[in-house]
Amino acid sequence: MNLSYCQGKIRLQRSTMKIYFISLLLLLACLYPSLAQGSFENCCLKYSKEPKMSIKRKIVRFRIQESDGGCNRSAVIFTVLKKKTSVTFCADPTKSWVMKMVKILETKVENN
Repeated sequence: MNLSYCQGKIRLQRSTMKIYFISLLLLLACLYPSLAQGSFENCCLKYSKEPKMSIKRKIVRFRIQESDGGCNRSAVIFTVLKKKTSVTFCADPTKSWVMKMVKILETKVENN
């Protein structure tokens, strides 16, 4: 075999391997943000201020967000009915008004 032919073939294989390697790195870079979060949960990033009484009366349910797992912050997520849609907001579970609202909602569920 011709030596220059072999060298050309080796160069072609090396450049092909470089393309595969760069493609793999690009794929991993695209996947990294989703792997770093751990999940695709809808997490609270900040707490809302205490709402007005008129909003509190429209709260229909809540759920607890734990800081373990996919989310970094503990929170109570309240759902408020507004006309035909529902709106959620996050609250600090250590605040007294949040604890009172949770108790009120739990009592409503027990009575129904």
